[in-house]
Amino acid sequence: MKIGLKWIVSFAIITLISIGGLFFDAFFPQVVESDDFLSEDNIVGADVAWILAAAGLVLLMTPGLSFFYGGMVGKKNIISTMLQSFIALGVISILWIIVGFSLSFGDSMGFTINGEHYGIIGNPLSYPFFHGVGVLPHKMMASTIPFVLFALFQMKFAVITPALITGSFAERVRFISYLLFMVLFSIFIYTPLCHMVWHPDGLLNKYFGVKDFAGGTVVHMSAGFAALAGALVLGKRKKPHHEPSNIPFVLLGTGMLWFGWFGFNAGSALAANATAASAFGTTTIASASAMMTWIFFDRINNRKISAMGACIGAVVGLVAITPGCGFVTISESLFIGFISAIVSNTMMNWKALKTIDDTLDVFACHGVGGIMGMILTAIFAHGENASLLHGGLEVFSHHMIALFLVSFFTFFGSLLLYKITNAIITLRVSEESEELGLDISQHEESLS
Repeated sequence: MKIGLKWIVSFAIITLISIGGLFFDAFFPQVVESDDFLSEDNIVGADVAWILAAAGLVLLMTPGLSFFYGGMVGKKNIISTMLQSFIALGVISILWIIVGFSLSFGDSMGFTINGEHYGIIGNPLSYPFFHGVGVLPHKMMASTIPFVLFALFQMKFAVITPALITGSFAERVRFISYLLFMVLFSIFIYTPLCHMVWHPDGLLNKYFGVKDFAGGTVVHMSAGFAALAGALVLGKRKKPHHEPSNIPFVLLGTGMLWFGWFGFNAGSALAANATAASAFGTTTIASASAMMTWIFFDRINNRKISAMGACIGAVVGLVAITPGCGFVTISESLFIGFISAIVSNTMMNWKALKTIDDTLDVFACHGVGGIMGMILTAIFAHGENASLLHGGLEVFSHHMIALFLVSFFTFFGSLLLYKITNAIITLRVSEESEELGLDISQHEESLS
């Protein structure tokens, strides 16, 4: 088998990265003291224990997603689809250590208005190779847990985001091209959005006051719009209709996602406190509500109640509650799951969207679910900077402006990155490879 130049270059890059990490300490000494950090006396053991557990739960979501997506595709593409999710654990983890965390949570680079600084992206030299990311708590970001734990917890969010996109172009994307796109997306879409929403000096956080407790904007909207762009760029499959290969995989994946989502949402309190408990409750109730709404809405539209429908509905509820899980009540989460399931279900069955061939309806579930979550959070959220129902018209209007900006940035930014990727390495497999199936054509593996 002939080995292409692209694979030699890829191996050379990972070799240089691995060796480079060994010598980095000699040229860039670790930061020992900084005004940004507190002493070890500020560490709260209960918070450390909970975030360690939560980080593990969020990591579990990516293998869960691989089962969720893998069970939905045709039999010739199960392994390739599952690997596209699973490989993010390797690619994005390494990227996060080198530069991703710095771009997301490093010193803000942006602009100043009336003496106030608003960040667009982090300085890539803030924490390269995790230099300066130690055991002391950070004053602004996580004041009761080691900074390294905060960084690793956030890494799991960065891992699953590009994996979510893969469902839109399943069964027709070249694996090496996807790896390149995943890196570009993480650097140029995910990290600036993460910085703007979650960094204390981020533009969407500090100026617009966007409430995104656990990633409805940063994770789901970015993945959803990137998925829509991907489906448009790669075009339709030659045989766009397929039967799901393994419904039990979908059920298993849903269970793993739901279980891991407690770490995703409740862990975003960054402490073992009342907010974490509230987020835990709203997360499970919104998902339960969306699941039941989805199957009954299917039935009144003359579609059978199905295991697939129940699973998709549950995930839509989890997506929709994510931005507001720490800001709303249990009863409000019940409604959020209900209305989001109806809207996402309607979008998924909209004929105009079906013509795009978003293979696993990523945009209808994650994109629309994230949009609904952002809107509903702006309506129902309690606490500081009240939402629409609590006299906060400014918060609602700012959310709507941010909604437009994020949608525009993630869709057109991803569209450009697909074009760049395709110019470097062709995105789509050949007709012969697509017909053979990606399991064999891309990986020489099969279930039989």
